Amino acid sequence: MKIRTWDLVQIMSGKSSDKNKQAKVLKVLKDEWKVLVEWVNIVTRHIKKMGTTPGQIIKMEKPIDVSNAMLVCPFTKKPTRVWTVSVEEKWVAKTFRYSKRAAKELNKEPKDLIIK
Repeated sequence: MKIRTWDLVQIMSGKSSDKNKQAKVLKVLKDEWKVLVEWVNIVTRHIKKMGTTPGQIIKMEKPIDVSNAMLVCPFTKKPTRVWTVSVEEKWVAKTFRYSKRAAKELNKEPKDLIIK
């Protein structure tokens, strides 16, 4: 799967309210080939009253198929296809993601993610 967590993607198909929307990937479900995208595919859940907890209506995101999302190139800000290149250095093989539209390497780690 060429889409990773924190990538910016554009929704290409699905609900009419979600088409052409650009948002970040919150979670990647590799086994199911699905991605959880921020503020996309919103569904409403009705929760029953249980003991002292009141009943409530919750809006939440559901995963969409990875084929419905396309990675947005950080250089051109347009949807692009991704290809990978495998480079072997000494005894270690590294893979890099490249944008088809800009023909440049994509960052592996997000800049806005703060690691403490």
